[in-house]
Amino acid sequence: MSDGSELFTSYESDFQLLYTNLQQRLQDLLTLSGEERRAAIRNAERSIDEADELLGQMSLEISNIPTPSRQKPRSRLRNYTADLDSCRSTILKAAQSADRDALFGDRGSGDAVTDQRQQLLSGTERLERSSQRLRDSERIARETEGVGGSILEDLRGQRERIAQTHDTLNDSERYLDRSVKTLRGMARRMATNRMITIAIITILVLLIIAVIVSKFR
Repeated sequence: MSDGSELFTSYESDFQLLYTNLQQRLQDLLTLSGEERRAAIRNAERSIDEADELLGQMSLEISNIPTPSRQKPRSRLRNYTADLDSCRSTILKAAQSADRDALFGDRGSGDAVTDQRQQLLSGTERLERSSQRLRDSERIARETEGVGGSILEDLRGQRERIAQTHDTLNDSERYLDRSVKTLRGMARRMATNRMITIAIITILVLLIIAVIVSKFR
């Protein structure tokens, strides 16, 4: 394909289908309450885990796509990650709301319940911040991996070009050796022909001298 490998496209289709189902589950949360709502939240969390795994596979597959074709898949991956983060935040808020409803539905339970509620809310906020930092770290790791893959691809291409240049130089050297051998052979043949010509001329001169000498006797 022009902007991605077949395997990347397969992961992308799976993610889009899973994301569509996830959005529907988020809509369903608005009409549910009690245990049904908590069960729907757990199912949505599992869907987010599956979608996150697909994004990880897509990130790894980008490194196998030719460098000139990586920009569009990488941009789509960033958008998918942002969409999934938004869903994760929505589900986290829904889970917090469900926990508050389950634990503190009775508002007349006194100061002890109020303190517990504040502690739980504080702990939940810290967990949310930690989760966000973890997601940011994962995103940075994916982007770093993509950059590293691009560098490796460039180095691989440079190595191939160097190898081709080396082969070309070897071929040129072989052609030069053949040319030198050919010129040497031609020089030897020219020297041989010159010696033969000199010998023939010498013989002819001697014959002429012999004929002249024989006439004067």
